Amino acid sequence: MSTKKIAVVGGGTMGSGISLTAATHGIEAVIIDINEDQLGRAKSYHEKQCARAVSKERMTQDESDKAIARLSYVSSMSEASGAEWAVEAATENVEIKKKIFTQMQENFGNEVVLATNTSSISITDLASAVPEAEHRVIGMHFFNPVPVMKLVEVIRGDNTSEETTAATVALSELMGKVPVLANDFAGFVSNRVLMPMINEAFHAWSDGVAEPKDIDSIMKLGCAFPMGPLRLADYIGLDVCRDIMMVMYKGLNQNEKYLPNEKLVALVEAGSLGDKSGQGVYNYDKG
Repeated sequence: MSTKKIAVVGGGTMGSGISLTAATHGIEAVIIDINEDQLGRAKSYHEKQCARAVSKERMTQDESDKAIARLSYVSSMSEASGAEWAVEAATENVEIKKKIFTQMQENFGNEVVLATNTSSISITDLASAVPEAEHRVIGMHFFNPVPVMKLVEVIRGDNTSEETTAATVALSELMGKVPVLANDFAGFVSNRVLMPMINEAFHAWSDGVAEPKDIDSIMKLGCAFPMGPLRLADYIGLDVCRDIMMVMYKGLNQNEKYLPNEKLVALVEAGSLGDKSGQGVYNYDKG
């Protein structure tokens, strides 16, 4: 049976993208965020993206109107009744996510899958917050920008059931994505490969091998990357990169190769987080 309605906990970049993708594929999506301003930003993003799709003739006006009608915005989980699926898309902090999982278990039915969009945190660890529902907890790692990127990294915890895994694969496909399975190790596959590469680019910059624009140009022209690793770090968010690296460091036997580069850490501590702050490796004040 196809999922008809999902709840997305978190109205930030990832939550907004997940909910929009669901809505454009015929699924109702309720975005939950305690920050009313964030809900407003999510709604504006949805309207802008749908209007742009219509102008680019990727969607008809009728399709756009129906997608917008499938989206709703609430400030508490109790207002998301009837959801058949819940996806947590909060900040990459294990304690915050565990608290949300406890609330999801309390507010949604005993058959609802409790998914997380974490990009690095152990699914088994998150599931420990809801021991009675461990079989319904799974990783559903979307990639930014969600409406564009095809991959969903599906990560099973130690106690995730086969039924939950199969349902997650089916929902991913219903949303127009390509689900690929991974096992529960810190960073999974995507970030275990990507983040050390980004970190190594910072090391190359720190060591004086080349300047950021030249490092990025070499990787784009020589390795056919669409975006250089330092530019990508700014796009992801330098704080997010640091946090993922620390999750991997702690979760993979404190192997020092996963420690974030000092220059990366210094930029984060200075508030230079990349695109979202206007300054990171590069300056974005002038676009």
